[in-house]
Amino acid sequence: MYPGVDSPVTRRIVEEIQRLGPIPFDRFMEVALYDRDAGFFAVGHGAGRAGSDFITSPEVGSLFGALVATALDRWWDALGRPDPYVVVDAGAGRGQLARDVLRAAPACAPALRYVMVERSVALRRLQHEHLQVEPPEDALGPAVRRGPDDDDPEPVPGTGPIVTQTETFPAVRFVGVVLANELLDNLPFRVVERGPDAWLEVRVGVDDSGAFTDVLVPAEPLLAVSAEGLFLDAAVGARLPIQDGVGAWLAECGAVLRRGFVAVVDYAAGAAVLAERGPAGWLRTYRGHERGGPPTDAPGSQDITADVVLETLRGSASREGFRVVAERSQAEWLGELGLADLVDAGRTLWEDRAHLGDLQALMGRSRVSEAAALTHPAGLGAHRVVILSKGL
Repeated sequence: MYPGVDSPVTRRIVEEIQRLGPIPFDRFMEVALYDRDAGFFAVGHGAGRAGSDFITSPEVGSLFGALVATALDRWWDALGRPDPYVVVDAGAGRGQLARDVLRAAPACAPALRYVMVERSVALRRLQHEHLQVEPPEDALGPAVRRGPDDDDPEPVPGTGPIVTQTETFPAVRFVGVVLANELLDNLPFRVVERGPDAWLEVRVGVDDSGAFTDVLVPAEPLLAVSAEGLFLDAAVGARLPIQDGVGAWLAECGAVLRRGFVAVVDYAAGAAVLAERGPAGWLRTYRGHERGGPPTDAPGSQDITADVVLETLRGSASREGFRVVAERSQAEWLGELGLADLVDAGRTLWEDRAHLGDLQALMGRSRVSEAAALTHPAGLGAHRVVILSKGL
């Protein structure tokens, strides 16, 4: 029997395949990662150090959050310093980025409404351990009526920062920023294969032994059109991702963001690069800070992630009314936000207080190692940062 068949996630997937036949990979991924009761993220797996599964930039240390705080201040200025200034942290995990942004005390703090969007109940619980989280209905803070017939109360300025959490995007439209740090690579995607005469879809089935197995079926017309548009020159046998979830997510952003910015930080590459790499290069799994097994191995026990196809991101952004205003590596972006100055200040702090060995000295020294990790060209530093704007 397939390893892990006794897990709730595996049983649910097997039952669905037995009822419906082989399922698209995005459906397999949805259950494996986001099943409400037993999916990978639902049970508290994810980013962190000891006891977690992978490291993201906020988990390296507080330096990344301090630089994001600088970016938030710059975007606040560009938007005319709105109050309230809503920042949506999409895929907020346990809230580490929120903690570090607030610790940095950005200039926008009095106007700041920080909304952590996180599907996992377990991870939302962890957010309460180090953050004062207000109910969603209080996210915009106190409001006053200008007269007895005023049906649209105005928020009282200067009452931030206010932090709240939700499972989904806010229900009200706002002016501000949406942050997505290593979120889009986890959005479920379908997989296609270039056949000799036509595109095929790679679905997940179950063989006679109970093991998950690949099943090739003719790609539906719209799926084939998407594949042809992105991967026209792919070789026969090439397997590639079709990330409709990226477009759906940007549609959500467009529906709630009246004016502002979306910042995407993620593994990303052009379609031609992914076609050349093959699945071994663009599809990854993680478990316990190590690379995991095949993506269908023991679903619910490992992360499943893929490089974001840059053409998909740019095209979806354009369709939803966004404009790409910047695209660069994470190392370059952090450099523009003042990384070198913060590292120099940390190095000076360490040199001045090393003989004391106190917390301030150790924090100063850690900035150097954090900066190296955040900018490493074969690691986090190679992430793509794509900044989108709307209404500016």
